[in-house]
Amino acid sequence: MEASSFSPPDLQPLKRALLSVSDKTGLVDFATALNARGVELVSTGGTAQAIRDAGLPVMDVAEVTQFPEMMDGRVKTLHPKIHGGLLAVRNDPAHAAAMSENDIAGIDLLVVNLYPFEATVAAGADFPTTIENIDIGGPALIRAAAKNHGYVSVVVDVEDYEAVLNELDGADGQTRLSFRKALAAKAYGRTAAYDAAISQWFNRTLNIEAPKYLTTAGTLKQTLRYGENPHQSAGFYQTADARPGIATADQVQGKALSYNNLNDTDAAYELVSEFAPAEGAAVAIIKHANPCGVATGTNLTQAYRAALRCDPVSAFGGVIAVNQPLDAEAASEITKIFTEVIIAPDASDDAKEIIAKKKNLRLLLAGGLPDPHAEGATVKTVAGGLLFQSRDSGHVAPADLKVVTKRTPTDQEMADLLFAFQVGKHVKSNTIVYAKNGATVGIGAGQMSRVDAARIAFRKAQDAAQEAGEDAPLTQGSVAASDAFFPFPDGLLVTVEAGATAVIQPGGSIRDDDVIAAADEAGIAMVFTGMRHFRH
Repeated sequence: MEASSFSPPDLQPLKRALLSVSDKTGLVDFATALNARGVELVSTGGTAQAIRDAGLPVMDVAEVTQFPEMMDGRVKTLHPKIHGGLLAVRNDPAHAAAMSENDIAGIDLLVVNLYPFEATVAAGADFPTTIENIDIGGPALIRAAAKNHGYVSVVVDVEDYEAVLNELDGADGQTRLSFRKALAAKAYGRTAAYDAAISQWFNRTLNIEAPKYLTTAGTLKQTLRYGENPHQSAGFYQTADARPGIATADQVQGKALSYNNLNDTDAAYELVSEFAPAEGAAVAIIKHANPCGVATGTNLTQAYRAALRCDPVSAFGGVIAVNQPLDAEAASEITKIFTEVIIAPDASDDAKEIIAKKKNLRLLLAGGLPDPHAEGATVKTVAGGLLFQSRDSGHVAPADLKVVTKRTPTDQEMADLLFAFQVGKHVKSNTIVYAKNGATVGIGAGQMSRVDAARIAFRKAQDAAQEAGEDAPLTQGSVAASDAFFPFPDGLLVTVEAGATAVIQPGGSIRDDDVIAAADEAGIAMVFTGMRHFRH
């Protein structure tokens, strides 16, 4: 279609507004302010009733269209007298003639927020209810008004009501083209996010794993000072996923969170959620998205001390996640060293008071723990595209393990093996995790060689022992977990050298027999999981 040759004016008078909103927050005050500025109000259904109840003059859409609302409100604004009023190029003689001939009055302001589809999904509504909360007329109106931003202002966010009034007051009852363009950009973002939420819901509901068209969207929750580095811009966007964590958390105190803070805090909370609160306390200490200490215990204080023991040097300036409400004793212990962020499901008043003494320490209360077994997806950008995959919700149970060595793990070793493997799932690959008595005692992360990961974890255990004034490395008598199979016996032999007495790994190498033989020769136990946990 040919582009219009008629340029819109910079200043456009605002004389007539159409309001049709699901969220009526601030509606009456905004309508009152528009009316006071001489703006004619047109509205639909419940919105019109709310305006009328406030004693304001308002015209029903049905009066404009001379056609009643029907089909339970599904059809009310899909009419030429409405869309013509939004789409007309006002200074195009042909458009002006069409408006005159068909008795179409211009609409200068459209105020629409959509049916609460995302909230309906989050509430767990059934299929028919969710379908009924898919808005049709709203997006059509928004897209029409946004396309014709040369003449029409479109508002999709209650937070923009004040901005519209300020614009009218600053331009003598008119709006500037730059202002209308900014509103249009936001409007198209809203309809795109809305359609993305609908598409994602359909895909999940119908178990469509690789849709032809991938949609993803979010709402700006926080503008960040910068990204990973000061020269990078950044923002935190919240999706329709109601998963507890950094997106649902209330920041009780502390300075603003950075990009790196958010990334590390998410990693910490996802890790600690692997351990059910009913089965005991758990604490994870994270640095640069990798754990430097994880432990379980009878209470948070005990678990924190055990986690800190693994790598006290790296824990300085780290992020701490706990799986139970933070209590005063644990808060006192945690605040003995510099910590960037603490995230918990909740916290006692006494714990909050203790944390408050460290004014820069961020305390986040997420309101619950994410389900580590729940379905979900991760998306990563690459040059020219997106990598999409389901969330790593896999887990192994004792019944899933296959003992492949002559020696069978003891009950304590088996418990520690499962613990270490759960932690390893959240460590960057290649990784080796040593654990003992429900606590990590050495972690090697993100290495190109699995042998190096085993060596680094062993070295850290030696350093931690020296820090604690102990002669033997912390790995003495531990178990070791590998996120993927050992391609050769050399990595396994490093864990033996470190003092590990049992090993857990996925298995599946063409040299499994060689690795098993090396384990038998060393007299250690080894189990296969059949499940890999790469993390890049």
